Amino acid sequence: MCQIFTTADPGLYACRSRSIRLRGVATSVRLENIYWQALEEIGARDGLGVPQLVARLHDELDHTGALGDRANFTSFLRVTCTRYLQLQLAGLIPTDTSVAIRSLDAGKVLDGERAARGRFRRATAPVPATG
Repeated sequence: MCQIFTTADPGLYACRSRSIRLRGVATSVRLENIYWQALEEIGARDGLGVPQLVARLHDELDHTGALGDRANFTSFLRVTCTRYLQLQLAGLIPTDTSVAIRSLDAGKVLDGERAARGRFRRATAPVPATG
């Protein structure tokens, strides 16, 4: 089983820093290459480059008040990429990359994600002992 993962191209998990402007301030964001690739795909779906996508995510996260500890922004970006792929696997985001993310009904996607999480929790809940 592990061979599937351990034989991955080392370039995928090599880290790379990119300089990005967030609210006019240049900052460095360091992520593994596989996350940069996912961000490129997400941004391209809406005609955005990675710097524009990251700045938009940062601004929208800040607007919701959820930004909080800026040290966790790179973790947020990793979770964004992972959720993007999970939502595609669940059929909630089309795998057809010509479909813009902005064209999707966010409420419907989020409702579907909540329903899928509920199904997962029920499927993995411990069975009460009888006897």
